[in-house]
Formats: sequence, C-alpha cells, structure tokens
Amino acid sequence: MNAIELSHISFSYDNQVDVIKDVSLAIPKGSYTTIVGQNGSGKSTIAKLIIGLLASKSGKVYVMGKELNEENVYDVRSHIGIVFQNPDNQFIGSTVADDIAFGLENHCVKQEKMQAIIEDVAKRVGMQDFLNSEPTKLSGGQKQRVAIAGILAMEPDIIIFDESTSMLDPQGKASINQQIKNLHKHKNITILSITHDMEEVAQSEHVIVLNSGKIVMEGKPMDIFKQEEVLKQMKLDVPFAYRFSKKLKKEKIIDDCVCTLEEVVNQLCQLKSMI
Repeated sequence: MNAIELSHISFSYDNQVDVIKDVSLAIPKGSYTTIVGQNGSGKSTIAKLIIGLLASKSGKVYVMGKELNEENVYDVRSHIGIVFQNPDNQFIGSTVADDIAFGLENHCVKQEKMQAIIEDVAKRVGMQDFLNSEPTKLSGGQKQRVAIAGILAMEPDIIIFDESTSMLDPQGKASINQQIKNLHKHKNITILSITHDMEEVAQSEHVIVLNSGKIVMEGKPMDIFKQEEVLKQMKLDVPFAYRFSKKLKKEKIIDDCVCTLEEVVNQLCQLKSMI
C-alpha cells in the first residue's frame, strides 16, 4: 500500500498561475523519499497539500489509502508528523520533557504512561540528558531532535521533514540526517523529506526532482546524480562523495561511482585490503 499518493494535483495561490502542475506521485509505505528542487519549485507546497493546509484546485490526495477531504482532514493528519524548517515555531513547553508531553496530553495519554514514553523517545534521538533543559537554550540541531522526539511520541505512520536542516550548521545537518537514517532503518515509518541538501538525498531510497511545479526526474539517487548537467541547469548540485568517487573512477582507482561518503570509505578500505 502507498503511504502517500497524489493523483494529477494542480494548485495556484492566486487562481491564475499554477505553482503545482498536474503532479502525480506514489510513496510506498515504509519508504524513504526525498523531494528536491530549487527555491520556488513547489517542494514545500507539496508538503502543505499532503497535510491539508492547502487545498488543490484539481486532483486527489490519498494518505494511508484515505482520500483527503474536509470531512477527514483531522483523521488523515493523525497519521502524519511534520518537522518544519524552524524548530522554534514548534516549541510549546518550558522544558524538553514538557514539550514532548504536550502532544501526548492532546492525545489523552494517561499520566502514568507519559514518563516512560518521554524517556524512550528522548533516548532514541540522543536527548535523554536534556529533558529538564529549556528548548530555547539548545543548539539548532538539538532543537530539531526534540521536535523529532515529540513526533515519535505520537507514533505516526509518516514523518515529513520540510527543509528541516536548512537553518543548521554542517554538524547539525549531519546529526539530523543520521537521525532520519536511523528512523528509516529501525522503524516502519514512511519518511518524506523536502530538502535542498544533496548529502541527504544521497542516503534516501527514492528521489523526486521538481522544477517549476512539475516532476522532471524521478528515480534512485545514483540515477539522478548521473544527470549532473541537467541538475546544474536547475541550479542543483551533486554530493561531494559522488564527485570524489567520479574522479577516483576516472583515475581507475575504483570501479564504480557511489553517492555517499560511507560507500567511498568502504571502497577505499576494500582496495587497501587487496594491496
């Protein structure tokens, strides 16, 4: 079953110019998909259409097999957690523990069960030592991990990351990308990440490339990165690992290009063991 399905979706903010143009896509349950495109390509608009913050002018949206409409929008949203660009906009509680508890209270989770859930999800994102800290005093990467913990407490079927690393430094980005990777590896959660971070794109299973509101490319990360010139025309880059491995292949040091640093290191280690 597809976790998310869009069928011939079009959308306009002003009822004149369509920013989403006849988009159809399917995201299988349990998969990890990234949507990438330059600013104004329609990436974040897609996310808002999926969670019902915007209504399409044509086409249909399905979440966990249910068609999104006015009658069931809140039911559909119960399946989805979303991590936004600026984590400060998501904080409610005065401490990390309070912030995680807020969603549990809204879902009427019994008080005696809350503490165990809070501690569990905090540990899963490496924030168990910060439960009594004020969220505003955390680093950007730590704030995003708290936001992820709050969502995990709700046990959603789908997590959408909407440019969630765009305000972070390289260390923060790496931390959140690892968290996303861990979520996909250990839990049957569907992950959809709206991103411009090509290092994250490299670790996903499936990539959708948007340009001017249309899907222009779709496939596995390596298949997309091979279209390097097309990506450059859309002001998109390829990951450092891909460029580096491409040079190594050109020098006949390795046989195949790869798209993550982990794969580059593995190839070089294998080569070293053969010398």
